[in-house]
Amino acid sequence: MKKILVTFGTRPEAIKLAPIIKELNKNDEFIVKVCITAQHREMLDNVLKIFNIKADYDLDIMKQDQDLYDITSNILIKMKDILNEFEPDLVIVHGDTTTTFAVTLAGFYKKIDVAHVEAGLRTYNIYSPWPEEANRRLTSILTKYHFAPTKKAKENLINEGIKKENIIVTGNSVVDALLMILNKIEKDKNFKKRIESNLFIQIPKDVLKSKFILVTGHRRENFGRGFQNICNAIKEIALKNKNINILYPVHLNPNVQNPVNKILKDIKNVYLLKPLDYPEFVYLMSKSFMILTDSGGIQEEAPSLKKPVLLMRETTERPEALETGFVKLVGTKKEDIVREAEKIIKNRKIFYMANNPYGDGKASLRIVNFLKKSL
Repeated sequence: MKKILVTFGTRPEAIKLAPIIKELNKNDEFIVKVCITAQHREMLDNVLKIFNIKADYDLDIMKQDQDLYDITSNILIKMKDILNEFEPDLVIVHGDTTTTFAVTLAGFYKKIDVAHVEAGLRTYNIYSPWPEEANRRLTSILTKYHFAPTKKAKENLINEGIKKENIIVTGNSVVDALLMILNKIEKDKNFKKRIESNLFIQIPKDVLKSKFILVTGHRRENFGRGFQNICNAIKEIALKNKNINILYPVHLNPNVQNPVNKILKDIKNVYLLKPLDYPEFVYLMSKSFMILTDSGGIQEEAPSLKKPVLLMRETTERPEALETGFVKLVGTKKEDIVREAEKIIKNRKIFYMANNPYGDGKASLRIVNFLKKSL
């Protein structure tokens, strides 16, 4: 039996790895353990509960005002003990967080093979997004197995000298997670009622049934002037379109909370929400008119929901969404965000809705089947 350690530290990682953990656990040939770094403590625990996943190891590195030096060094040192105790044959990491790179480096130091889920995404600008672009490129150098979500991601890896036989195009496992939640909402009436009841605590019923724009924002590279511009754009959109509500679950980071509350708090048709559990967020995405975001994962989820997205970043490592017409890159200038939002408000059909380029909900199965043959 092969021992596999699945590691993650943030909410998006947990969401995208949950379907893979569940698929791995269906197979008797694997001993699977889960290690969390708790890089995002509050938002991570809820995801584990939703997907009924128990952490075997919890590094619990979350500290107030920690920086990238703290996160990286704490994970690296604490992972040494976990790897010595469990002695896995394979460590699985995901995406582009500091957890991803630090855990991969720890595995490399022990000469343990690493598998990288969502490999090959690139902007080729190490400061955009920061520090994610550097994290994923450094991870690729140290990784043995590369699970690329798209053909473009595979091409990036091949161009960087990665062996073709160690790369498999799987689709993105976030689509697996999204479809799992949507299926449960559709088939489990009590689950749907709980979601709606939780949302009604923060959102009036009539608002939830109205035409609304969903907003998210958390990227480090947007801290400061970028977030001020985004908030001022949202303010102008809200004031110009008083018949449209704007729902904004606000990230806990003070660099996000402060400008958002200062600029948007007293606008009647803007609802600033506490961070939502994943099912509640999926429900809002499915009901929204359009989405304004600087997120990575939403670019992959929205196409399955046929929702147009304005991406408030200067670059994206997910060009497929731009090419298929689901996502438009608008940057962080106020006037650009407002102009493009107004275009969709006037005519939503300007977005071409093709099939989701990020997969069909079977990425987890492809990953596990590959590991059964390769380990």
